[in-house]
Amino acid sequence: MGKKTEKFERHRQAWTPTEVANLRLMVGKDLSLKAIATSLTRSEESVKKQAKILKLKISKAR
Repeated sequence: MGKKTEKFERHRQAWTPTEVANLRLMVGKDLSLKAIATSLTRSEESVKKQAKILKLKISKAR
């Protein structure tokens, strides 16, 4: 077997106010989608979706 893939145990859990605040903070610091997702232990898809709901713009990786 190859590289172990990350497994998210938090499948479909609601975002807490603390997580939303942290998401806003990290987007403000111009962090990448991958960095934000890892930090929040959420999938990139989940972070992208929540950012869209909050009308936040995540910077593209350079």
